[in-house]
Amino acid sequence: MKEFTYKICDELGIHARPAGLAVKEAGKFKSKITIYKDEKQADMKRLFAVMGLSVKQGDTVRVTIDGEDEEQALVSIEGFFRNNL
Repeated sequence: MKEFTYKICDELGIHARPAGLAVKEAGKFKSKITIYKDEKQADMKRLFAVMGLSVKQGDTVRVTIDGEDEEQALVSIEGFFRNNL
C-alpha cells in the first residue's frame, strides 16, 4: 500500500470541478484509492463521496492506494493534487 498527504491550496477546496477530475483520474487505475479527511473517508472513484468530505482550503488530506498498479496510481494522483489542488 502507498500513501501520501497533501494540504489543499485551492481557495475553493475540493469543489465539483476538481472533484470530478480527481474521480476521473482515479478511475484510470485498478487499485483501491481512498481519500481521508479527519475521521471521514471516501472512495476516490465516487464523485459524491469525495464531495461529501467537504474539503476546504487549508485542510490536509491523506490518500491511500492499494492494488496491482499502486505505484503508477501514486505518481498520477499525487501529481494531480499538486497541479490542481
